[in-house]
Amino acid sequence: MPAKESHEGRRFLRTTGQHAGIEADTLIDGAYILRIGGAEQSHVNLAEPAEIFYEYLRRIGHVVDLAAPRGQAVSALHLGAGALTLARYIEATRPGSVQHAVELERELLDFVLQKLPLPEGTRLTTHIGDARETLAELPAELDFDVVILDIFSGPEAPAHIACQEFYEEAAARLRPDGVLIVNIGDEAALTLVRSQVAAMRKAMTDVAAFAESGMFAGRYPGNIIVIGTRRPWPAEWTAELLARGPHPAAVLTGVDLDRISD
Repeated sequence: MPAKESHEGRRFLRTTGQHAGIEADTLIDGAYILRIGGAEQSHVNLAEPAEIFYEYLRRIGHVVDLAAPRGQAVSALHLGAGALTLARYIEATRPGSVQHAVELERELLDFVLQKLPLPEGTRLTTHIGDARETLAELPAELDFDVVILDIFSGPEAPAHIACQEFYEEAAARLRPDGVLIVNIGDEAALTLVRSQVAAMRKAMTDVAAFAESGMFAGRYPGNIIVIGTRRPWPAEWTAELLARGPHPAAVLTGVDLDRISD
């Protein structure tokens, strides 16, 4: 009998000069952790891809859930691939969805797909390159129900992506009811969050922010999900997101969002 292939391993990433490692989660059977440079970067549950471990990714998943009727296939673009946790979630909850993933680090994407293969039937096209440059190079006829940007970490962000012009380009790729979902990891002062909310407000019809409620008080660093829509923000979405959590949760829109917008 052939030896069972291991999902664990290590790979050197030439673009960043760091090592990536995949190891089994000792607490959750069938789950694995991706580390880059020793820091935990992604969590994947191969046995139950619809179950998301990280709170901020669960919040993104809840927004995706609102983008189309339950179970309906969508077209999704992931800018920043990581371990493809959200691509797996979309395939598990919306089978047949057409997805594209953009990753700057070729070795990372190859490593993840080799060690943590996608579920059979997943319709995912991968692209290697800069998020904004690749967005511009995608075929003109491609548009999306969901565009997810997950590359910001800390107060510094690539200037050519953290700007109004990029959000305008991303918005142009959305279908009329589509959503742009941006994960922003920031310090307690929320400097990056403030600047990105302001930029998105100039590019999108409406903008909302979704996070653990303490994040908006500026008490500690963490993640805030900023959501842009091409139509007025549906009030029922606020109620849905607050109900789904993780708790405690807050959704800021309109004048409530003004206090974290430059």
